[in-house]
Amino acid sequence: MKVRIGIGLGQGEVSADDLAEVMAAIDAHDLDSLWMSEILTSPGPDPLVALASAAHLHPSRRLGATIVLPGRNPVRLAKSVATLDRLSGGRLLLTLVPGLPRGVESDVIGVPVAERGAVMDEVLPKLRRWWAGEEVDGVRVAPRPLQEPLEPWLAGLAPASLRRCGRFADGWLGAFCTVAEAVAARAAINAAADAAGRELDPEHFGMSIGYAVTPPDDAQLAAIAARARGRDVDPADMVPVGPAEVRRVLEGFIEQGFSKFVLRPTRPPVAGWDAELGSLAAAVGPLQT
Repeated sequence: MKVRIGIGLGQGEVSADDLAEVMAAIDAHDLDSLWMSEILTSPGPDPLVALASAAHLHPSRRLGATIVLPGRNPVRLAKSVATLDRLSGGRLLLTLVPGLPRGVESDVIGVPVAERGAVMDEVLPKLRRWWAGEEVDGVRVAPRPLQEPLEPWLAGLAPASLRRCGRFADGWLGAFCTVAEAVAARAAINAAADAAGRELDPEHFGMSIGYAVTPPDDAQLAAIAARARGRDVDPADMVPVGPAEVRRVLEGFIEQGFSKFVLRPTRPPVAGWDAELGSLAAAVGPLQT
């Protein structure tokens, strides 16, 4: 089992110098990848644009994008993703999500929450066919991705999200869930894949984990509680504090066969990315195999 650990940037402003610093630290401490996620109303940059810039800074590191699918023109998305994969030398990792369901962010996505699942069900097969070079709806998309195939992953814990992952995706990146919840999610995904005559690679299951250097404050805990609404979990248990606790959490997932991880600091590093990732890599780096 190949354990890989990437680093996710938060939703704060990111300069060109910030990108250079974090990519250098990822490279120096032999972590796997840089991840950026899309929240339209945050100060964070567009992931595809920012990762295109990061791609040239350290050519040995992979690039992860978590992209909101509903509300985008499917052909434009297919072309943008394929272009980034080709220009980066086939280093793109991709997770597609339906977008946040509440607040102004939900409004600006432009697709009602109740309709987003249907959009994803319709568009995901088209994306795969376009990236494979097929004509869909009278359109071919070029350039094609360098990866053959480019493998989109999905996220989410809702039963419909898990079924969709089994039917259409190549992997699952969970978040804000316990080991037991992740194991149950994987079983549901594999059952849906089996029913669709498909099989997901056992190593294509991972977790995105927010971590903290100091304990989360009340506002952060409230935000986590909102994400875990309706589930019997303690928000404080969702955010490991300190490198040793991060390692303990990763070990729990690895013991159950999860192998791909994105670690996201909940606050910008105080002492800079090299110091932040140096201490983190000292604790979790040996888990990479």
